[in-house]
Amino acid sequence: MTRENPGKKRRFNAALFIVLCFISLLLLFFSSRSVVMDAKDMGLSMYSGLRYSVHKLRAFIFGTVLSIQELAALKEQYEELAERLNRYEQLERSAADIRQENNRLREQLGFSQTLVYRHIAAEIIGRDPENLFSALVVNRGKNDGVANNMPVIAYQDGVEILIGKVVRTARIESLMMPLYDSSSYISARLAESRIEGIVEGQGSPDSPLLLRFVRRRARGEINIGEPVITSGLGGVYPPGIILGRVSRVLYQDTDMSIEIELESSADFSRLEYVFIIDPKSQDEDSKREQFLSSEEPL
Repeated sequence: MTRENPGKKRRFNAALFIVLCFISLLLLFFSSRSVVMDAKDMGLSMYSGLRYSVHKLRAFIFGTVLSIQELAALKEQYEELAERLNRYEQLERSAADIRQENNRLREQLGFSQTLVYRHIAAEIIGRDPENLFSALVVNRGKNDGVANNMPVIAYQDGVEILIGKVVRTARIESLMMPLYDSSSYISARLAESRIEGIVEGQGSPDSPLLLRFVRRRARGEINIGEPVITSGLGGVYPPGIILGRVSRVLYQDTDMSIEIELESSADFSRLEYVFIIDPKSQDEDSKREQFLSSEEPL
């Protein structure tokens, strides 16, 4: 057995040591670089995530603020449009009211041109604050030529009807007693049978008028729905103006006369315009024509 050379062995060990150190350095180098790269990647990832979060938060805040501003602007525009629409609707209603008012005035004007009396157009403006005669207040007075006891007529549904008479006058206003007042008495007759009586009011526009003092034997001549007109007796109301229509005949066997309920032709709930007339202003030809038209035909 030969002994190994100690020098050769030392050289081998030294070479092996160097190789191992070199390998160790290489491993250490690559290991350190990986750690550094991981740290850099981690830092970059954290920075990117933070920057992305900040960007999203900033975009959310800006978007929210912008949305709030847009909602405020939309609300303002909506309110403006709603107000404008409301104004347009009011204008449309006003225009419709004006058209209806014009039609009513045109109708009243056409009727006034057919009147044979001197007449004064008036408008109902209120009711008597003292409740005298349940009176209605009209916007014409002494300055316009209105006097007490002047008849008041109206034009409704194409018919000339009696409303009442003037009972008190002031300079620019007058009080009118309607025919439904309990103090109202009007000489009247049935238009077809020519039966005469006195029409009285019962104090309310919703209550029927009463034609009283009708002779008992005329009961069989009265027809339901027959018109009742002024007779012209007494000199206050001109003849031939319609008061109402027969709605019911009231009588008892012991009564010497009968009473007739009338449905008034005047609708006081929608009465706006009236005409105050002066029967004395009618010319002789018109009087003769009206007298003949109110008489029973032969």
